[in-house]
Amino acid sequence: MFARTALRTTLAASAPASARSFSQSAAVSKTVAVLGASGGIGQPLSLLLKLNRDVTDLRLYDVRLAQGVAADVSHINTPAKCTGYAQEDLEKALQGTDVIVIPAGVPRKPGMTRDDLFNTNASIVRDLAKAAAKVSPKAHMLIICNPVNSTVPIVAEVFKKAGVYDPKRLFGVTTLDVTRASTFLSEIAGSDPADTNVPVIGGHSGVTIVPLLSQAKQSDAVKSEQYEKLVHRIQFGGDEVVKAKDGAGSATLSMAYAAAVFTKSLLKALNGEKGITECTFVESPLFKDQASFFASPIELGPNGVENIPALPKFTAEEQKLLEACLPDLRKNIEKGVSWVSENP
Repeated sequence: MFARTALRTTLAASAPASARSFSQSAAVSKTVAVLGASGGIGQPLSLLLKLNRDVTDLRLYDVRLAQGVAADVSHINTPAKCTGYAQEDLEKALQGTDVIVIPAGVPRKPGMTRDDLFNTNASIVRDLAKAAAKVSPKAHMLIICNPVNSTVPIVAEVFKKAGVYDPKRLFGVTTLDVTRASTFLSEIAGSDPADTNVPVIGGHSGVTIVPLLSQAKQSDAVKSEQYEKLVHRIQFGGDEVVKAKDGAGSATLSMAYAAAVFTKSLLKALNGEKGITECTFVESPLFKDQASFFASPIELGPNGVENIPALPKFTAEEQKLLEACLPDLRKNIEKGVSWVSENP
């Protein structure tokens, strides 16, 4: 029901040297800016976006080293023009962009939650959002910087204050939760991850992540004693990476892949392709009285959010997960909104 076509599309796997091996040429030229392009997520994300032939103009911005990343990536033999921008050139980087992806921010370290990142990353996202609202207010904003449950509302408040907010153009990238759910369930079911589709709703941290395992055709493979462990692994999968990297960072490569998947889907939808659905964190009517932003399968279109479908019937276990999600998610959202009010 919620098949994610993007997961079936190989971004660059097993590609020969010739640029002819990549996807068909873009229907309409698209300019994409990556803010935080020299970071742990930004570099592999920039590489993957350079491979996407729906991207014709790739702008890479960071406070340092972005020009070097751009020079490196620009040697890849795909058509996208790639330019690096230094700290003082932020507005120039944003001028005329169609999509702005923000992986900028500090990564998690062992023992840290996404909320521990809040104070530092809130300031970063606010300042980048101010520049985008001023220079490129109609761009589609894709927020990766954690904690997404709070940083997306921060961007919304900045755009509201600037008088340019369009909820159809603001997305929290939660695709990594979906790819993790797909991967972890496929390990149990012995299925192809590309054919193991699990919608993940709610938010993007801990108990706010609600995998709807009942919607996967492989759901019967999960025994009752495995269910809680699988859900916990999906909700806290990022901790595996933080621990394994032993203080050297958090999920960067998988996050870059997930962001590239979502960006690819959005670009196809902006170019008029029909039937594209992705789970993403947006302003939503689904649980508006409890959480004004909510991740769910969203139909994408030429203007961004095309439709927010009703959710399927939950199992008793999923209902409990949702009930645990909503109070925390509401607090996260309110935290972002309050912070902007106190730190304009």
